[in-house]
Amino acid sequence: MAIFELQPFNTYITMKKIHSLIGLLFVFAAFSCTPKKALTSDNLQSGVSHPEWSRNAVIYEVNLRQYTDEGTIKAFQTHLPQLKELGVDILWLMPINPISELNRKGKLGSYYAVKNYKEMNPEFGTIANLKEMVKKAHEMGFKVILDWVANHTGCDNVWVKQHPDWYVKDSLGKIVSPFNWTDTYKLDYTKKEMRAAMIDAMKFWVKECDIDGYRCDVAFEVPTDFWNIVRKELDSIKPMFMLAEAEKPELTEKAFDMAYNWPLKDLMGKIAKGSAAEKAQYVHKKADVDSLAKTVKTAADIDKLLAHQDSVFPKDAYQMNHITNHDLNSWEGTEFVRLGDGVKAFAVLTYTLKGMPLIYTGQEVGMNRALKFFEKDKAPDWTKNEMFAFYKKLNQLKHTQPALAAGEKGGEMVRFLTASPNVFVFARKLATSEVLVYLNLSKEPVTLSFKDEAPKGDFTDYFVGKKATLPTKLAPWEYKVFLK
Repeated sequence: MAIFELQPFNTYITMKKIHSLIGLLFVFAAFSCTPKKALTSDNLQSGVSHPEWSRNAVIYEVNLRQYTDEGTIKAFQTHLPQLKELGVDILWLMPINPISELNRKGKLGSYYAVKNYKEMNPEFGTIANLKEMVKKAHEMGFKVILDWVANHTGCDNVWVKQHPDWYVKDSLGKIVSPFNWTDTYKLDYTKKEMRAAMIDAMKFWVKECDIDGYRCDVAFEVPTDFWNIVRKELDSIKPMFMLAEAEKPELTEKAFDMAYNWPLKDLMGKIAKGSAAEKAQYVHKKADVDSLAKTVKTAADIDKLLAHQDSVFPKDAYQMNHITNHDLNSWEGTEFVRLGDGVKAFAVLTYTLKGMPLIYTGQEVGMNRALKFFEKDKAPDWTKNEMFAFYKKLNQLKHTQPALAAGEKGGEMVRFLTASPNVFVFARKLATSEVLVYLNLSKEPVTLSFKDEAPKGDFTDYFVGKKATLPTKLAPWEYKVFLK
């Protein structure tokens, strides 16, 4: 989702967190985990047929405006070899359409205030440039998806004059903005002609540029039946990969391959702030204890979240696990601000839990600054460094371990409970592949004491590349990944 100005951002975050917290309320109230048992259940069956290449894929979000000094498709294309070396698979381009000028935020405006669905933003280049880049990306083994804004348009979108009846209006007949995003107007999905035009525009980019799917902005605000039709229409051209900016289970039944894992993002942020020292300093009276229970979480709460998600999402649905993206980086702070010294440990978690991991522009080189949203900013320093090597290694892990496949083809999730609520030890198991993960999600050192059976067997330390004895202690924020 796009953020359109700093002041309304607080309202936006509140709205988005409501979606996350609704899920978390169920999680923390109703679910618990049993050691040595798979965290799966018989739930909804997905009607989506995932492309096989997506099972062990990594998605990468491209902020074209800020990616290079030029901010163009052509300049970005020169970075494809480094992205290939990094090992990402899906290139998600933030919206490439022209940006509306009426009620524009800042000098360049928001990507998500679209002026014309069938045109290319001239700041980025031409449709021919995009076609060339997609062709080159395909030759190198990438898939390319576009960010699509179906809930609303910019205030001077061509449809506003041509078809004002396609927009939601108030009691006075004035077109309304969704929420407080005042540089956009909300579309009316009771209008069949508008729906047909939207589908036609989405087909245009598949036919014209051979793209491989869409990331759909605020997908939860658009009727599910529309998305179900979209998926069928697009798949009739070529098999698609569809990502919903939503955590709405029904969207993954027939329309979308993957949903946003906002609850995990929120939970990781709370865990990062929930050290024992902070708890002791914070709790002085009963009211503080009650407040703390609502805000401070530990690694043990991950079990509850996973159990809840397994109970409401189709068994083969994907979750997009992430520690940053364009919204988080620009408006909530970098992953280093939000997660502190736990960045690498949480990144390992996003790669080894069920689902697909995301890397955002600059994340792979440890960019520790927020990119401007409405203005041109300095491009990240793309020098390959220790963080690049770290994410490259994680991508290799994802690609080479069948147990880490997304959806129901991945390995079962087996937990090994310890005395410390800050430690998260688990395995992903298939007959031919096993990945064992140890995480200390706190700034306190821990000595491991397992409540039940401890992990056993001969393992190789993945990051070291040698046979290793399983640890009995973990340093603050330490992570270990073992292969059997």
